[in-house]
Amino acid sequence: MKLKKAKKKYLRLAFDGFSASGKSLGAKLISKKYNLRLLNSGLLYRFAAFLILKNNPKKKIPFLKKRFKKLNYKLLTSMNLQTEEISNYSSVVAKQEKVRTVLKKFQKKFAKKYNRIAIEGRDISTKILNRNPRYDLSFFFKCNLDMAALRRWKDLKISNKQITLEEVKKSLKKRNDLDVKRRFSPLIQTKDSIVIRTDILSKKEMVIKMSKEIDKKLFF
Repeated sequence: MKLKKAKKKYLRLAFDGFSASGKSLGAKLISKKYNLRLLNSGLLYRFAAFLILKNNPKKKIPFLKKRFKKLNYKLLTSMNLQTEEISNYSSVVAKQEKVRTVLKKFQKKFAKKYNRIAIEGRDISTKILNRNPRYDLSFFFKCNLDMAALRRWKDLKISNKQITLEEVKKSLKKRNDLDVKRRFSPLIQTKDSIVIRTDILSKKEMVIKMSKEIDKKLFF
């Protein structure tokens, strides 16, 4: 059986959602399946938080501009940026408009450089891939707080044996509230977003649901 040839040369996917909702895993699996360049915007904010915590610069914005101008994104994937301290401070950093502007520039540059991309975060469909270039599909990830907290707790326990599930749950709720209520680039579900409920769908079902929508764009 001869495989269909994709009609579209370009493919730009936006993955938005709450903390520990499964969007990172979803974006990773789809990127691998469709051979897309993947950018995790959460890593960028965690890296910004890490840099500020470590260096305590007097002028944060010029400092971040300089570091992100020369940033090799691949290096971030090998760093340990998943600590609770960095997680908490990254939500503080994400509320600052000037910081978001610096990171937005990096993400926009990435989006224009490659034809086939997947970007995941919290404002991808509303600010990063909203136009020039615009996303072909937008996925919005949701998961109930109890399940999301359990997932995050299991990950954090590897490096922090003392952390409790209740602590993680409170931290996630706080982070989600900040994301939704922040003044600049709040977490918003766009009208055309395809909702992915990872507390209902298995990993396989999640990929199948997204793949059906992607294939419609590619082959029809």
